[in-house]
Amino acid sequence: MLLALLAFSGSAVLEPATLSQPSAERQANTDEGWAERTLKSLSVEEKVGQLFMIRMRVEFLHGQSPDYVQLRDNIRKYHVGSLAMSVPAQGRARDVNRRLETVTLLNQLQQESNLPLLIAGDFERGVLPAHLFGTTVFPHAMAFGAAGNLKYAEEFGRITAQESRALGVHWNLFPIADVNSNPANPIIGTRAFGGNAEQVGDLVAAYIRGARANGMLTTAKHFPGHGNTATDSHLAVAVVNDDMEHLRAIDLPPFEKAIAAGVDAVMTAHVQVLALDPDRRRVATVSQPIVTGLLKKKLGFKGVVLTDALDMAGLSNLYKGNPGRVAVDAFNAGNDVLTMPADLDVSYRAMLAAVETGEIPQERLDASVLKILRAKALVGLDKNRVVDVAAIPRLVGSEENIAIGQQISDASVTLVRDNGKLLPLRQRPPGKSVLVQYAPFKRQRPLLLIILCDNVRSEDGRVLELEVRKRAPEARVMYLDPRVAAARSEAVLKAVDRAQQVVVAVYVVPSAARTRTVARGQKNSASLPDSTAKLFGGILARASGKTAVLAMGTPYLTEDFPGIQNYICTFSNAKVSEVSAAKAVFGEIPARGRLPVNISNATLPSTPALVTRVASSR
Repeated sequence: MLLALLAFSGSAVLEPATLSQPSAERQANTDEGWAERTLKSLSVEEKVGQLFMIRMRVEFLHGQSPDYVQLRDNIRKYHVGSLAMSVPAQGRARDVNRRLETVTLLNQLQQESNLPLLIAGDFERGVLPAHLFGTTVFPHAMAFGAAGNLKYAEEFGRITAQESRALGVHWNLFPIADVNSNPANPIIGTRAFGGNAEQVGDLVAAYIRGARANGMLTTAKHFPGHGNTATDSHLAVAVVNDDMEHLRAIDLPPFEKAIAAGVDAVMTAHVQVLALDPDRRRVATVSQPIVTGLLKKKLGFKGVVLTDALDMAGLSNLYKGNPGRVAVDAFNAGNDVLTMPADLDVSYRAMLAAVETGEIPQERLDASVLKILRAKALVGLDKNRVVDVAAIPRLVGSEENIAIGQQISDASVTLVRDNGKLLPLRQRPPGKSVLVQYAPFKRQRPLLLIILCDNVRSEDGRVLELEVRKRAPEARVMYLDPRVAAARSEAVLKAVDRAQQVVVAVYVVPSAARTRTVARGQKNSASLPDSTAKLFGGILARASGKTAVLAMGTPYLTEDFPGIQNYICTFSNAKVSEVSAAKAVFGEIPARGRLPVNISNATLPSTPALVTRVASSR
C-alpha cells in the first residue's frame, strides 16, 4: 500500500523525481577475468581461507592495540577472505577524528592483506553505530512496513549503500526476508518488515534495488525463514513446525522476490524445518536438502550462500564434541562463506583436512572461491581497496539524508487505539504563565512520562525525554527497568495518581543480548520482563483512560495488556522514532501508519477522522 508522502517543517519531502539515479559502478567494476586469474594463482590453503568471514570488533580497534594485531595476524595466517564488523548499537558520540581513525585502520588492513578483503556490516537500521560514524539514522524494518511506501525502502537501500561504501564497507547482511508471523518471536520481531509475505517481499526487493544500484552487496536472511519461531537461535535450536503449504505461502515468497531482484547473497538460518528436512540432528545451515536442494536447485539461486554465525548456540550446541566439523558440514550442505566460527584454527584445519581427503572435491572448493572473488570484483576491489578518508564528512550523514530518515520514521507512526479523551496531549504555549493552585493534600503534575526499558543506564528514552520536555517543561520523567521496578512501584503509582496525563514508553526490542539477560526464563521473552510487566499492569488498572502507551519496539503489547486504551506504535527505539513519538503524541504529525502485523485485541482506526484525530488541534 502506497501512502501519501508527508510534508513537514524542516525536512525534505521524498518525491520520485528527487530519487537518486542508478549507479553504473557495479557493472563497470565487474572483471571476471581477474577472479579467474586470481583463483588459478591460489594454493589450497589460500582458497580455504577465502571461505571464512571473521568478526572485527570496531569498538576495540585502534592503532597497534592487541585486538588489531591479532586480527591482522589471523588474516595473514588463515588467508581470511571477509570481515564482519561488530559494533555496539549504542554509545556516546565520537568526534570526527575517531571516526576517521576507524576507516584509516580498515584501509591499513586492506593494504596489509595479500588479497582484498570483503568488509561486511550488519546494517539493519542504516550504517551503525551512528554515534561512531555520524551516519543517517533509520527506524527498524517494521516501521517501513507500517509506512507502506516502497520508495522509502529504496531510499533506505540507497543511503545505506552510499554511506557504507564511503566508509569502506562493501556488503550489508540485510535485508531480513523473514515474515514475523509469531508474536512471541524473541529475535526477529521488529527487525522484519512485517507479517504479510507479499508486503515483506516487495519491501525486501525495493531495498535490494536501492542498495545494488549504489554499489552495495546485499543479503537476504534467514533462509528458509526464521519468522515463526519462539526461540532465539543464538541461544538454542529453533524449530519451525510449519507444513509445506505454509512455507510456500508465507516463508519462501520473500526470498523468491529477493532472488528476482538480484540479491547477491542468501544467509542460512540455524533453524530446524522438519517439513523440509526431517532429520532432527540438523538445522537448515547444515542441511543439504535445504541449502542445495531447495535454495540452489528449486529456487535457482546462483549467488553467494553464507551461514549465520557458526558460533551461535543454535548450531554449535549440536557439535560440542567436534567443533571443527560444523564448518565442513555447512560447506558440504551448500554454503560458500563460513561466518564467524567459534574456533577459527580448528575450523580452518578441519576444512583443509576435508579437502585433502577428498571429502570436499577441488571443483566444489574452486566454485565457492570463484563466487567470492567475483563478488570482490563486483564492488571494485580488484582495482581499488581503500577509500578516501578525507571525503567521508562530505559523503556521510548529510542533512538531506538525515531528514529523509526522520521523514520515514514520522510516516510510520501508527495509532492503534484512541479513546477520544486524551490525544493529542496539550502543550503549554511559549511564554504563557502557569496558574499554580495549592491543594491541602496533593499537588498535581500535568504530565508524567514513564520509560520502561531493559536497562536504565541505556540510551532508551533519552531523546524522547528531551523532546517531551521541549513541549511540556514541567513533565516528570521516571526511568524503570526490571531491577528497580518492584522497589519503586509504590512511588510510581503515587505519581500516576497525581498526574493529569501519563505517557508510558515501552522499549522491547529483539536482540540476542536481551534474550540472554532480562528475558531469560520469562514466559514470553519477546515481551516485558515480569517485574516491569506487573508495574505496567498496575498503571493501566488505575489510570488506563489518561495513559498513552508508546510502543518503542514490539507492537504486540496489547496481547498481554488488553486494557490499553490509547496506543501508538513506532516499531523502533531509534532516535528518529523517539522524535516521531513525541511529535505524534502532541499532535504535530498525523499518525498515518498501518499495522504491518496481526495483533490480537487491536482496534485499528477505520475512518479518516479517527486516523487523524491524534494530529488535530484542541
